[in-house]
Amino acid sequence: MKRSLSTIGLVAAASACWAAETIDYEHILLKGDAAQVTIAVDGGAIADFHLGSDGLNPLSWKEEGEAAKKPPWRGHFLCLDRWGEPSAAEAKNGMPFHGEASRYLWNVTGKPKEVGGSVRAEMTVELPLAGLAVKRSIALSKSNAVFTVREEVTNTNKLGRVYAMVQHPTIAPPFLDETTVIDANGRKGFMTYRPMPNPEDPPVTWPQALKDGEPVNVRFLTDDHDPNVVSYTLDEEYGWYVAYNAARELLLGYIWKSEDYPWLIDWRWAENGKPMARGLEFGTTALPWPFDVLVAKGEIFGTPLYEYLDAGQTAAKSYAAFLLEVPKDYRGVHDIDYADGRITIRERLVLYELAAKPDRDLVMDVGDLFQ
Repeated sequence: MKRSLSTIGLVAAASACWAAETIDYEHILLKGDAAQVTIAVDGGAIADFHLGSDGLNPLSWKEEGEAAKKPPWRGHFLCLDRWGEPSAAEAKNGMPFHGEASRYLWNVTGKPKEVGGSVRAEMTVELPLAGLAVKRSIALSKSNAVFTVREEVTNTNKLGRVYAMVQHPTIAPPFLDETTVIDANGRKGFMTYRPMPNPEDPPVTWPQALKDGEPVNVRFLTDDHDPNVVSYTLDEEYGWYVAYNAARELLLGYIWKSEDYPWLIDWRWAENGKPMARGLEFGTTALPWPFDVLVAKGEIFGTPLYEYLDAGQTAAKSYAAFLLEVPKDYRGVHDIDYADGRITIRERLVLYELAAKPDRDLVMDVGDLFQ
């Protein structure tokens, strides 16, 4: 049986919702027939993506505790102009961890409206320390549970500069529990926080990581998040990540062009013996260090660790996210094919089986995701 989310109810097409109490609660709401997406204006995070009108939101994670900033990190946030820590001098001048994009108020330049078969909105943000400007267009399909994001980053400085850009989707309970499984098409990787100058030694291959020299399968997270950050290269045209919880019959997926984001990064976090967060990250770097370290290292496994924008230059990058219902006996994702406007998700091969059966394919007609 081929399963496709073509319709789930008949929901109103588009609306913008603004709460009056504080800026923390302002958001954009995109509503389609199959799914809803909520984007926070303060910080620009995609804070909610769920099926129908009241489905389970996998992106429910939110930064809390004494370390939390305003606005807090939550859901799927953007790391820009860096992924990781600034230098001591940059931090003294006010540059936050993971850059400014997730810590500033975004401007809504285009309120939600129907355009063809989607509901679209536009946002921008200025990063004063980085000297970068971001223009984002987000479009939710009216008929399927899939949205696309295109972000244009412009260097507003009078001189060129290096930068890094990482998407940070973060899943959390109740979607994330001990049974939630992660699949991806990462390839050769390394333990991200191993000592410089050669953190890639020894290498690993997805989904393998190492803890105290012993292999760990990062598809799973139960009570121990060590190793908590591992970076992997990609060698196919499209990179992809999925997280599924068969007991809750739900799969969240991301797909992007590998030339836009050549690194896949797995972040895992557990507290009190329970999984609390998983970052399904993808970006232009694999090292969470200041730029002097990235420039000195240059690349790992032949894949660059940063990009360069000349004065006034703009770089555009896109990705798509989708939700699908899965059966309770779902066994994971073997591969994802995107061609002719259709995503086909093939079930993971199981020991002693010759091949996954086509009648278990998950299929979604999505059109042109990367215009």
